[in-house]
Amino acid sequence: MNAQTLELSLTIPHEQAGQRLDQALAALLPDYSRSRLKAWIDGGEVTVDGAAMRPRDKVFGGEAVQIKAQLPEETRAAPQAIPLVLVHEDKHVFVVDKPAGLVVHPGAGNPDQTLQNALLALDPKLATLPRAGIVHRLDKDTSGLLIVARTLPAHTALVRMIGDRDVHREYEAICRGVMTAGGTVDAPIDRHPTDRVRMAVRDGGREAVTHYRVIKRFRAHTHVRVQLETGRTHQIRVHLAHAGFPIVGDKVYGGRLTLPKGVSETLRQALRDFPRQALHAARLQFDHPVTGKPVECVSPLPADMRGLLDQLAAEDRAA
Repeated sequence: MNAQTLELSLTIPHEQAGQRLDQALAALLPDYSRSRLKAWIDGGEVTVDGAAMRPRDKVFGGEAVQIKAQLPEETRAAPQAIPLVLVHEDKHVFVVDKPAGLVVHPGAGNPDQTLQNALLALDPKLATLPRAGIVHRLDKDTSGLLIVARTLPAHTALVRMIGDRDVHREYEAICRGVMTAGGTVDAPIDRHPTDRVRMAVRDGGREAVTHYRVIKRFRAHTHVRVQLETGRTHQIRVHLAHAGFPIVGDKVYGGRLTLPKGVSETLRQALRDFPRQALHAARLQFDHPVTGKPVECVSPLPADMRGLLDQLAAEDRAA
């Protein structure tokens, strides 16, 4: 089995004081499994302030962590020839424009036909990297831009950059309700207390910050631009619903469909039948993880969201 060496330096944030070492690292490095991190700690491949620790040992915040670990070849996902749109490509990095409906990683209910399978067919060398080089996620029914590392140095740097919030991620969404102005949602997110599939705003959850501003207001909807500071699971969907503006088509966080009085049957049907959450990762900006040169990628709104915006505008003109 082929292997590469991962070398990574990071600092334990003070807000993680009191957590187990393996728990703290799992939060900082979500693309590595808890069992893999534990094995590295047990094997002495992780040092904290220059010393070995046990997975259950507590951290205090501010410690310097060094990881030098062997990465075995990923064998769980098989290459599958699935067409992909690349908006950036060099020998260290891909940026993929993911369509709605494509799952990012294999998992329960989606053993194959995922982005990871497609990437392994596109570049077989990605088998030596965790999750085929994918360093962040989009939900299945969210479309748009994803960064993929093609080499271990790029992967190590990108993981650190995302953790340090040095990757600018901008989304567009169509929400229910009319926003009077933009704003910020600064509210911690954790698993829902009773429904483990859902996330929720909860005291004691992980820090989550979402900025949004209005692109266009309609009679009962708003087209918004959203910028992430953090990258929690379902963050934009949870935060906009928490603010009272759930995303159109969101079957998990959108609640019961409500329609304004006098809405046309055409728009009524379009809103009822919209097949996914109307959320698109539209822009990525980052310094190249190897060369340091700025990279900016843009993905135009997909046809389904453009069509819905056209119908909302037509409804307003007819009112």
